[in-house]
This record gives sequence, structure tokens and C-alpha cells, in this order.
Amino acid sequence: MAYIYKRGKKWAYRAYAGKDPVTGKDKQVSKSGFLTKKDAQLAAALFERQFNDGEYIQPSKLVFADLCSDWERHYSQDAKESSLRARRIALKHIINEFGQTPIQKITKKSYQDVIDRLSTQFSTNYVSSIHTSANMVFEYAHSLNLIKEIPTKGIKLPKKKKTVSDLENDSINEKFLEKEELEEFLTVAKNEGLEGDLLAFTMLAYTGLRIGEMVALKWSDIDFNEHTLRVIKTYYNPTNNKLKYTLLTPKTEGSIRTITIDPLLVDLLQLHKHEQNKVKEDNKPFYNDNDFIFATNEGYPKTIKHLSIRMQRLLKKTSIQKQVTPHSFRHTHTSLLIEANVHIKEIQERLGHSDINTTMDIYAHMTKNIKKEASTKFGNLMKDLSKNLID
Repeated sequence: MAYIYKRGKKWAYRAYAGKDPVTGKDKQVSKSGFLTKKDAQLAAALFERQFNDGEYIQPSKLVFADLCSDWERHYSQDAKESSLRARRIALKHIINEFGQTPIQKITKKSYQDVIDRLSTQFSTNYVSSIHTSANMVFEYAHSLNLIKEIPTKGIKLPKKKKTVSDLENDSINEKFLEKEELEEFLTVAKNEGLEGDLLAFTMLAYTGLRIGEMVALKWSDIDFNEHTLRVIKTYYNPTNNKLKYTLLTPKTEGSIRTITIDPLLVDLLQLHKHEQNKVKEDNKPFYNDNDFIFATNEGYPKTIKHLSIRMQRLLKKTSIQKQVTPHSFRHTHTSLLIEANVHIKEIQERLGHSDINTTMDIYAHMTKNIKKEASTKFGNLMKDLSKNLID
């Protein structure tokens, strides 16, 4: 039972708050400044109810920046280096706003204001990433009973409204290549590409691999007899320094997979292996042979930036006007699988998605050929009715 007492001209209460986990001694909570005895009694009763129900949050002066440091140590135990780096970068924007603010004073309103402000500076996807990272930190604080409510819950993420100009340019900014465009690009890669270009971009287009998965491939991952390719690692190198790379486990459990590869790709790989053996022999004194397929003349895996530059060089030699990146080949592969009537479940497994919703949400792109086919099928279905409407 709380003890109610007068302190000067005002009232206060003192109540039992459990045992100190370090010393084992009883702890007490006191609060003063109440104008009447009744006010102090009501406040004490509220505290005791919250304490007994496990809802009481101990007052804390812990600031957001320190909470982030604590969360990062906890998160790093299981997270990949690449994920940790991405979260750290995203959280800088929230730390800039709330760094020295006690976490118990950060409200939904103040957080929503920050999100609204950030949405005027960054893309919708990046603001979503910032919000997701901040939410992870606040959920961590809530799990430790450091805050009563999570200020990131129920927040509305602003969505960019498309203008007429955006809608008109949608077809130009499609993130995948049509079959005819892919043929043009790979033909240019064959005729005008530099060493390894044709294999690299054919590999991306014919397998749907993430570029980090492709760069990490070793010859031991290829089964020439079974015509399969094994994905068990991904390449990570944020500085693009060829010496400072790391091989990580794939993005998700579903990303660990073995896929069948096209005979064309098998032929290109065998040709490349033969040429690479010559390079190894010529550069024997300084060649660091770690079995990488896409290796420099020194044996180090090629950087993603290097391949991106190679891709832009080839694009300039084509008639393609789309804003595409190496990841666009993954979209391209998916679109062509859909056009070939491959079941969505098989597409999911081939791309290495743990959740089929990811496959459906991100990659449910229809190529122009499919759209035309749908229109043709509908026209044939409605032929008789359409004829009657005209006659």
C-alpha cells in the first residue's frame, strides 16, 4: 500500500516498486507536487495498478542515440554485415533529429513530423527503409520495458503522387528488357563487348541471379554434367576495393538454391574456363587463384561497380532507351519466365524468394507480348458479341 504524505504545502506518495536486480534490496518510487491528498492517492493507485499489471515503465533519461548503439550491438549478433550497414545508414537520419532526445519523450506526432519532412528529401522506398529501421529500434526498447508505447506504430508513410508526366514516361522507365531488346543487347555484348561481358550478362539474363550472387560464383558451384548452378553465397564490397570484399551467406534461406542452366550458358562457361586457364598461366606469379568464375587478371572477383560500368558502355551502343541496371536482368528473366507460362511457384524457387508474395508483388510484370496476347484472347472470346454490336 502506498504511503501518502505531505511535503511542504503539497502532497506526495511513496510506493513499493519491486526488488533491485543487482542489490536484491526493495525499491521504492516516490512522486510529489500534488495539490491535494486525493490527487496523490489517485496517482499512487494508478502506479500500483500499472506496476502489478506489468505496465509500469521506469523513468529513464536514455537518449535515442545511445539506444541505437545498444540496439546495434544486439542486432549485429545475427545480422549480416551488409544488413547492419544499411540499417546504420538509414538510422543516421533519425539520429540527426532525435539523437539527444530521451526516448520516453519521443511522441508519435514528433516522429510523424520527421517522416513527413524526410519524404520531401528522399524517395518513397528510402523513407520506408528509414522507418523500418527506426521501428526495429523502438520495438527493441519496448521489449525491454524502456518505453510504454512504440511511437513508430500507426505512422503513415507519405506516397509520392504521380504526375501526368510520370505516367507518360512509365513505359520508358520500365525496369526490364523485352525479348527483342535483350537479343540486341547480348548481340552487342558478343560483337563489341570486352573480356567476360557476354558471359556475365547472359548469366544474369538466363538465370535471374542477383549480381552479388553471380560475382560470388566459383567453379565449384557449377556442375557441367548435370547443367546446374549452385547459389550458396553472395559478394559484399561497399567500398568497391577489389581486395576488400567479403563473401556472405545469401539474402534469405530461400536464396540458397540449385538451378538448371541453359546449354548456351554451359558452352559459354566452358569457353570462359579455357580462356581463364590461359590467363592463370600467363599471370602465374601474381595470380590469386580462389576459384572465382568472374575474376580479374589477378584472380580477384570483379566488383559490381566494374560490371555496371561495362553494362552502361554496351547500352550506349544499342537503341535501348530504358533506365536499366544489372538488376534489370533479374526482372527481365522473370518477365520471360512468365511469358513462357512457367508457374509462379517455380519462378519463386528459381529466383530464391522465401515468400511467394515477394515474387508476385515485385515481379508480376507483364511483357508487351503477354499484354497483346491477353487482348487477342479477349477479342477472340468476344468475337461474336463484337460482330453483333457492329452489324
